[in-house]
Amino acid sequence: MLRNQPVISDMSHAAKHVEWCINKAQKEIEECKRLGKRSKHRGLLKSRPNLDEAKKHLAKAEHNLIGITRFKEVGFSDWSMSAGFYCIYHCFLAIAAKFGYESGNQTCTISLMRFLKENNEIQLDERFIELLEYEEMEDVRADSVIDLREDYTYGVQISVKDEAKINELKKVCKELIDITKQIIYE
Repeated sequence: MLRNQPVISDMSHAAKHVEWCINKAQKEIEECKRLGKRSKHRGLLKSRPNLDEAKKHLAKAEHNLIGITRFKEVGFSDWSMSAGFYCIYHCFLAIAAKFGYESGNQTCTISLMRFLKENNEIQLDERFIELLEYEEMEDVRADSVIDLREDYTYGVQISVKDEAKINELKKVCKELIDITKQIIYE
């Protein structure tokens, strides 16, 4: 290859975003050190796989799954949607920890799941990833958990009238927890 010739990258969008997230975290941590502040970041850190941390995130996901039902039982079914969102998100964080990543950003976590899937490191149905993605206005799906969470968290509804939404959310969360267990314990 000739010097000063641009490198044409065939990296996927997810791979590019994961790389950007890793760089972002490194820069933010360096900035914290420079300023004498506690290290924190809003990206991805790459480290050693951490099964203990993966298990903790899985336990948190299971805790949130129980919350979906408990919130409904005490008349706070609007919070069931947030519990479902965080159940799914903690499954993703468990998978990330198993592969040696720490995430401080939901979008980076979602890109990491897609990246691991593209590289055949995990077997994860695309529908689970899509549940937590923000949608373009022309492509809004009714089943996006992130949209449901935002509607019920920031909206004025104090209960979920459609029982089927809660039941479907619980079903999806249980399924993803089982898949996550297979991934982190394999």
